[in-house]
Amino acid sequence: MKLLGIWVALGGLLGLCSTSMGQEMSATATLMPTSGNTAMGTATFAQQGDKVAVVAKVSGLSPGSHGFHIHEKGDCSSGDGMSAGGHFNPTAKPHGNPSAPEHHAGDMPMLVVDASGNASLTADLSPMMIGTGTTDIIGRAVIVHKDPDDYKTQPTGNSGARVACGVITKS
Repeated sequence: MKLLGIWVALGGLLGLCSTSMGQEMSATATLMPTSGNTAMGTATFAQQGDKVAVVAKVSGLSPGSHGFHIHEKGDCSSGDGMSAGGHFNPTAKPHGNPSAPEHHAGDMPMLVVDASGNASLTADLSPMMIGTGTTDIIGRAVIVHKDPDDYKTQPTGNSGARVACGVITKS
């Protein structure tokens, strides 16, 4: 009888472990406009193996393309977004297109804005991670820039002013 109780307890513990290990790590940033701007929205992140799926919805932007990056500091307290620091780059790579092998951990595809001022983005990115390692994005900031990213100019892509900022928090 005692042995049966031990097996039942062990089974419960194993079930608990497999449930918690199977949980998806996720994070969210609420994007608020910087001083004099109207851009706002959300960016959600979900760990999927060695990649992070990002889904962003932003409104209040001028039509066209806008640079979109994760920055090193989770601080949106300054009116111009500069308190978020530079691009998140813990692996010391050059700035570049996130589809290229060499790029910052915080480089993301550009937001493409329609005639109504709205943008949606869905992408799978690496080498960023959620909640672990040197490329962990928790506590960093998401920045929307005024201009397109040329993916060449170092270290920023010549994306211009910061029009929205949001701190990434674990969900």
